Amino acid sequence: MTGRLLDSDPELAYEHAQAAVRRAGRIDVVREAAGLAAYRLGNYAEALRELRTVRRLNGSSEHLPIMADSERGLGRPERALDLARSPEAETLDAEGRTELALVVAGARLDLGQTEAALAVVDSIAARDVRSAELRHRVSEVRADVLEALGRSEEASALRVALGEPEDEIIVVDLEEDDDESEPSADVANEAGDEDAEPAAIDDAPGDDEAAEIEEETLVETTEEKLEGDEDSKDAESDDEEAR
Repeated sequence: MTGRLLDSDPELAYEHAQAAVRRAGRIDVVREAAGLAAYRLGNYAEALRELRTVRRLNGSSEHLPIMADSERGLGRPERALDLARSPEAETLDAEGRTELALVVAGARLDLGQTEAALAVVDSIAARDVRSAELRHRVSEVRADVLEALGRSEEASALRVALGEPEDEIIVVDLEEDDDESEPSADVANEAGDEDAEPAAIDDAPGDDEAAEIEEETLVETTEEKLEGDEDSKDAESDDEEAR
């Protein structure tokens, strides 16, 4: 969990790491996660403590570059250089050696040793820089060193080559937004048809229903006529009897 959150939410990653340390503080990967999370948040003293514990637990020096950079973060570039000269530095792989060289270059800059910083960057073997991300970082550090040396034009050219725009430009397609915000004519017509009141013809009875009504009316009329005829006959009978 901590590893997945380091890039997206380092503070939450740190909280998870601290909770894991409280439960399993003697496990090296737990202390490693805590150290990396602390480093990401700039808690350099805590990062150093955790990563030293990791080295004692598993004997690995893979995080030596981060430990050296934490010394820099604490304002101790000399100690960063001492770590870079330690026997453990010889055990690092190609990527680790490159990472440590970048820290050393930064430490030289901290000490005002700009020429020495450039020499360190120039000494990084191209074969050791295998990933595009790491090559980008090496170029960034080189640009910083050139800037510190007063070679601003070279530094600017290098940054341009890295594709670092000064200001982010956001292009908005207004026509597309208008198309999305305004419904099409077909959609509008459909919506209008749904909202409109049903036509009067819908309320009128159908053919079958009209026939039934007509038949009922005819029956009622016939019955009324028969009743009227019977009443007339009864009246005539009464008259004859009266005579």
